[in-house]
Amino acid sequence: MINAVGREIPEEILERTGKEVFQGNNYKDGKAFQKASPKVTPVMRNDHDKMVKDIHEALVKCNAHDGMTVSFHHHFREGDLVVCMVMEEIHKMGIKNITLSASSLGKAHDALVPMIEDGTILNIESSGVRGKIGDAISHGKLKGLATMRSHGGRVRAIETGETHVDIAFIGAPSCDEYGNCSGMGGKTNCGVLSYAYVDAEMADYVVAVTDCLVAYPNYPAEINQTKVDYVCVVDQIGIPEKIATGAAKPTTDQRKILMAEYCTQVVANTPYFKDGFSYQTGVGGASIASTISLSKIMEEKNIHMGLGVGGLTKPMCELLDRGLARKLVDTQDFDLDAVNNVRSNPNHFPISAGEYASPMNKGAFVNKLDYVILASLEVDTHFNCNVVVGSDGIITGAQGGHPDTAQGAKCTIVIAPLLQGRIPAICTDVTTVTTPGESVDIVVTDYGVAVNPARPDLLKALQDADCVPLKTIEELRDIAYSIVGEPDKVQFGDRVVGIIEARDGTIMDVVREVKPFSFRED
Repeated sequence: MINAVGREIPEEILERTGKEVFQGNNYKDGKAFQKASPKVTPVMRNDHDKMVKDIHEALVKCNAHDGMTVSFHHHFREGDLVVCMVMEEIHKMGIKNITLSASSLGKAHDALVPMIEDGTILNIESSGVRGKIGDAISHGKLKGLATMRSHGGRVRAIETGETHVDIAFIGAPSCDEYGNCSGMGGKTNCGVLSYAYVDAEMADYVVAVTDCLVAYPNYPAEINQTKVDYVCVVDQIGIPEKIATGAAKPTTDQRKILMAEYCTQVVANTPYFKDGFSYQTGVGGASIASTISLSKIMEEKNIHMGLGVGGLTKPMCELLDRGLARKLVDTQDFDLDAVNNVRSNPNHFPISAGEYASPMNKGAFVNKLDYVILASLEVDTHFNCNVVVGSDGIITGAQGGHPDTAQGAKCTIVIAPLLQGRIPAICTDVTTVTTPGESVDIVVTDYGVAVNPARPDLLKALQDADCVPLKTIEELRDIAYSIVGEPDKVQFGDRVVGIIEARDGTIMDVVREVKPFSFRED
């Protein structure tokens, strides 16, 4: 069946998953649903002990079994040790056919590949996958399906009961004996625990895993004792230098600086740039440079950001500290400055991933964004974006909040160089659609800026300002093809190894197994 972005979704996949094809951004707007209910094991005794001696005991007490779903958060990013620690114990216990539901997976989890190959892990649910796991999925080693969801889409799946979490493992930088968890106060601080809120709320069993047990009560707690069944103390839950890499620095790459300047001019010359505007940006070099240069215009024009949203870095926190931003709401911290700012600035607030981006609540923060600045591996002439599958067909990225913020913002700006190496980033059709073109308003490249024809108001504003070189998206594609030629399409096999879900749970696209002889550039 052909969906709203022109992708053919096999009937077998629709039958297997019970899902519908993507039918547009607002297909499920206003449609009521019944939220699922978790199983709760109450604690009434005042002498009940939540402490367990190790992960094995936690698994036994939580009735670990074949076919269960276990979940994890990714605030430790490339420094995460919790996922592999837990999965290694599951593997030792001989438990099979696990569904691994993580807010994201990366290179820190390469050691899971043998567990995929031997059937310990049957299905994977994540915003995306980097590293050897993505390669394994793309080459058909996962016996079940990989389901890629946005951060908001993951909350939706868990709250509707589509994903039922049997045991949630929450890595907590600090925790007390009764389960009050915080993203701060330990030796592996990650700032916030936003992605784990829904797991704590909806899982049958919740295990807090910490390397810093503190005196009771550990307040303020992001995840409190009423949600946690057991507490396990281990030697180390993360590698600090890989959790946060220090201050984010502006890029020195002249191409990225040019794109940052174009992006800044686009923001400054479109209608939503006025006092109290709301804004979210990514953590790439061009995005960070754009935030820094935008702050200079804000000072010149005495315009203050009312709200900064999302995963945060030093430049955004500096806007808050300097009084150029009034409030920040935080789902993830990407450097040490952002981690420390959560505690130091009273106008920097942790929020849950559901508050941030879920499409199935009564209004998420993304709906209040004026601007979002995003990156993309590919953008096509329909303004569709691909942020998950590389041009070689290998799963190599994550949706994150890309589809959520793109739909929610009044002005969605995607920054992409015209060429990624020798591969056109602007093309006729993306390899895989992760964010639909109806969500994307402007594409900024180093060769010019394209405005979606659906937004003539933004085009006129930029034409009147005469601030950036304007081109059609087709002109940008043609320039790219004139430089490196039109690339050959990736050769995929017939087997579907993964699905790309839209925010609302419909199917945006499928990911097929790459053929064994497909060439992959390093």
